[in-house]
Amino acid sequence: MSMTDPIADMLTRIRNANMVKLQKVDIPSSNLKVNIAQVLKQEGFIKNYKVIADNRQGNLRIYLKYIDEKESVINEIVRISKPGSRKYIDSKSIPTVKNGLGISILTTSKGIMTDASARNAGIGGELLCTVW
Repeated sequence: MSMTDPIADMLTRIRNANMVKLQKVDIPSSNLKVNIAQVLKQEGFIKNYKVIADNRQGNLRIYLKYIDEKESVINEIVRISKPGSRKYIDSKSIPTVKNGLGISILTTSKGIMTDASARNAGIGGELLCTVW
């Protein structure tokens, strides 16, 4: 059975793993998911990630990050643009998340990037999710 929104599935798996304080979570891999994980690592929301090859599409293993092993670094992760309702924004309309404490992840013509780097580059795109 095909999945209609694999990005929402990825975010939900991360959210659920954070709630039960798992150290890692495995997600079916894709290039888009790997790029999102790369942005989350660069911004300090996860420890690390790696792609584990198998005979199918592979798995993306994300190592979650906690403060003093008690509180998750990711407080909230929300999907914005959905398959039935895409949200495209230009560089001047990119919102800030929690007054700069969080990030928005966009897919642009230059690849996956954060709201700050998209603003600096002067390009807009599809607003995938917000994290804080």
